Amino acid sequence: MSKTKYIFVTGGVTSSLGKGIIAASLAKLLQARGYRTTIQKLDPYINVDPGTLNPYEHGECYVTHDGAETDLDLGHYERFLNVKTSQANNVTTGRIYQSVIEKERRGEFLGKTVQVVPHITNEIKERVQLLGNSGDYDIIITEIGGTVGDIESLPYIEAVRQLLWELGDNNAIVVHLTLVPYLSAAGELKTKPTQHSVKTLMESGIKADILVCRTEHEISDEKKEKLALFCNVKREAVIQSIDASTIYDVPILMQEEGLDTVALQRLALSDKKAPDLEQWKKFLKRHKNPRHEVEIGLIGKYVELQDSYKSILESFIHAGAANQVKVNVRFIHSEHLNMGNIEKKLAGLNGILVAPGFGERGIEGKIKAVRYTRENKIPFLGICLGMQMAVIEYSRTVLGLSKANSTEMNEKTTAPVINLMEEQKSVTNKGGTMRLGAWDCTLKKGSLASKTYQGASDISERHRHRYEFNNDYKEQLEDAGMLATGINKETGLVEIVEVPEHPWFVGVQYHPEYKSTVANPHPLFVGFIKAALKHKKSTN
Repeated sequence: MSKTKYIFVTGGVTSSLGKGIIAASLAKLLQARGYRTTIQKLDPYINVDPGTLNPYEHGECYVTHDGAETDLDLGHYERFLNVKTSQANNVTTGRIYQSVIEKERRGEFLGKTVQVVPHITNEIKERVQLLGNSGDYDIIITEIGGTVGDIESLPYIEAVRQLLWELGDNNAIVVHLTLVPYLSAAGELKTKPTQHSVKTLMESGIKADILVCRTEHEISDEKKEKLALFCNVKREAVIQSIDASTIYDVPILMQEEGLDTVALQRLALSDKKAPDLEQWKKFLKRHKNPRHEVEIGLIGKYVELQDSYKSILESFIHAGAANQVKVNVRFIHSEHLNMGNIEKKLAGLNGILVAPGFGERGIEGKIKAVRYTRENKIPFLGICLGMQMAVIEYSRTVLGLSKANSTEMNEKTTAPVINLMEEQKSVTNKGGTMRLGAWDCTLKKGSLASKTYQGASDISERHRHRYEFNNDYKEQLEDAGMLATGINKETGLVEIVEVPEHPWFVGVQYHPEYKSTVANPHPLFVGFIKAALKHKKSTN
């Protein structure tokens, strides 16, 4: 009998129903009952990871502490569970096929014809059980990307079918998330799309144990009975997932619907204890009952798709709740910023965040935004490329190096204040070759950074970059008033810059948004929002 239990989350009818949020919510409820739980995502695209994808294609690329570039759903998992994920928590079709082909080249399948079944499905099953076999978890929740019936998802669905059979009764279940649409012309909810989705799943040899039905309106008991009958599930296993005002409501709503109770019954596990959600409810109370409001400008290049900055936006929610402040975000496209409109576009902001990104497009707009922020004493937070733009702006405006730039934007610049990292100069492949994952940083005593991290002297933060602060200009910049207050001792890399004469001006080479969770809002975001509130009060 398997010691670790498995829950597979599949989706039907349409994409973007929120499988990741349902998976994270169920995991949160099981964790709150005392079960060691983690979540993994199986993505059907052929990219080895989302690291080379444009944010417009797939939203942000989330980075784990061990340096894996992963799907943004892993960010939801960490924010809900406050537990680190790793490379093992995200598997793509590209990675599966890469592994199988490498095994074939090594001769591991000598004499055999390598096929989707059993070789690809065996590889998938092995990856699914990797976390379960570690002994660190009681329950593994596996989210299958895409929708049932997609060609790309078929090998994963077949692997799940085999695992259900191999693991045996009460050791693995399937939660199927589907849509119950409301037809305004008919004035009612329609169950047929869900019935067809479940039928498609059954044609693949899988019976759903629990149905989670996304809906805009309450599903009546009569409709639930109908769904149970035609989809071959128990009545109590038809779970309504109605639209919520915030994703952080979903665990509470799923608890009220009994999702965790039904899942435990199907897995033959005891209730153990009532879910302890006190901390979660306190967060929700602070989030929903703010005492103040601030408006933050997010200067970025991908602002048309908010998922491009998902972790930053969620970090604002966590930091806002910590300060009992509602954070309103004004999205500003850096490509459209110029000296003629900058005052109008940035007017009334209480804080400005210059976002991460890659490439030359929109760079000058970011630099102008940094200058406006610095000269008008508005709280500033620059992340990764945002920090680099702060260094360029200061070098141009204060040091007088008018040609200051990054070699990413201009390889021939005469003042390369931002330069390609030494270890990157021989790199030719683009996928998975940046400086990635958690790296240590030592904070300068008495600095704003140290105070923001509550007096800490050493921190560890996650990175995703190729270019760095050029230490050849460090002395000049510090003499001019921009201090390097966070350094990686091992490499000498400048991780944090700040301007002490400014009320709150911090640029960081790393990505603090990746570590912010409901239970532990990131101190940089908490400090930034606090400074924005102070700025608002002082200017009113």
